[in-house]
Amino acid sequence: MLFVPWWALVSSGFAPVALVAGWWVAEALQGPAYDPVTQTISVLAAVGAPGYWVMTSTLIALGVCHLLTARGLRPAAPAGRLALAGGGVAAIALTLVPAPVSGGSLRHGAVVVIGFALLALWPVLAAGRGAGVPWGLRPVPTLLVSALMCAGAGWFVLTLLDHGPTGVAERVLTEAQTLWPLVVVVSCPRGGTARATSRSPGQPRGGSGERDG
Repeated sequence: MLFVPWWALVSSGFAPVALVAGWWVAEALQGPAYDPVTQTISVLAAVGAPGYWVMTSTLIALGVCHLLTARGLRPAAPAGRLALAGGGVAAIALTLVPAPVSGGSLRHGAVVVIGFALLALWPVLAAGRGAGVPWGLRPVPTLLVSALMCAGAGWFVLTLLDHGPTGVAERVLTEAQTLWPLVVVVSCPRGGTARATSRSPGQPRGGSGERDG
């Protein structure tokens, strides 16, 4: 049986807290001119924004957390772990292509789409089969979560097109995607890697295999 190390619980638990704290502080620095209902988080991370360094640090921390969690989530399928790590890389990459203060950015938008897609697909890609699979990695929950995240991404795109509550849609989606790794880690056994020991039928439990006399 594969166990999840304790530090994966720390990284997965820190990520959603850091994300919410980051955008709250950045919003406070931005002041009343910023509308969290209709404006995206990217506006807070735009070059020249009052909360630029706060959100930049938050995105880097979020990306590192996803990378650490992906490394420690040993019971998950490799494809899922790779997708989660890719989502972490995308979060860090956003700091290299920040959104402009006004208007759009094709490069920034492309990284956002890639990040959202990877974090929406990693649950179903990480699913396992057979006895002993943690419930957070079973096919039905992972398929349901990926479907909901894809629906959330669709809602986000629709709000962009019709100038709806884009900020709300983005926050719901990003926080859900940041919380799911924690849920999966909590569902997994934690500790070290269990090693099966074998002994011949006649060998005693002491392991030496030698008998007196």
